[in-house]
Amino acid sequence: MASAIGPVISFGVGVSLSPLAVIAVILMLGAPDARLNGLAFIASWALGLAVLGTVVLLVADGADAGEGGTPSTWVGVVQLMLALGLLVVAVRQWNGRARDDTNSELPAWMQSVETFSPLKPKNLLLTIAAATAIAETGAGAGNQAIAMAIFVVLGTLGPGIPVAIYFLMGQRAASILSAMRDWMVRENNTIIVVLCVVMGAKLTGDALSTLAS
Repeated sequence: MASAIGPVISFGVGVSLSPLAVIAVILMLGAPDARLNGLAFIASWALGLAVLGTVVLLVADGADAGEGGTPSTWVGVVQLMLALGLLVVAVRQWNGRARDDTNSELPAWMQSVETFSPLKPKNLLLTIAAATAIAETGAGAGNQAIAMAIFVVLGTLGPGIPVAIYFLMGQRAASILSAMRDWMVRENNTIIVVLCVVMGAKLTGDALSTLAS
């Protein structure tokens, strides 16, 4: 079981660190029907990760990602492509960063946060990477399901934090969430750039190990 769970931890944390998702949740919690909308957002976020991850996992299993516990060559190629994709995301985020604090503002799409999806480029790539990493271990179906569930839980922790604060902190929640939102808006691009570079480096290392085996 550990062989299937271990690889997904870093990818789950990477998905969890999604500043714009946290901002979206905070905005929902400041609107009418905050409790219902916040919980619905977290549920849809987790469902999106679970559906995509499961589909990729089934496809990778069907393509023999792990033959006798040894990753297939195509897995290494996919890992390199995912690493390149993350690098592209990092470059785009870096080029789109605010030049100073006064220029930090919410993206225009935040005006319709209810349409926000977990399957933005970074999360899409990391979810594919996690599902592929599970499949390449050649673990049994039960262990793979547990590993995918752990990935989904880890990937949902970040957006779930504002909801927990809202329910647990009472009157203090508003000021805490406001400060969190302002920080996330200001540092969004930097967080995504660093995360994509780190995850891209990890995937590159994994790919080289796979191709060399």
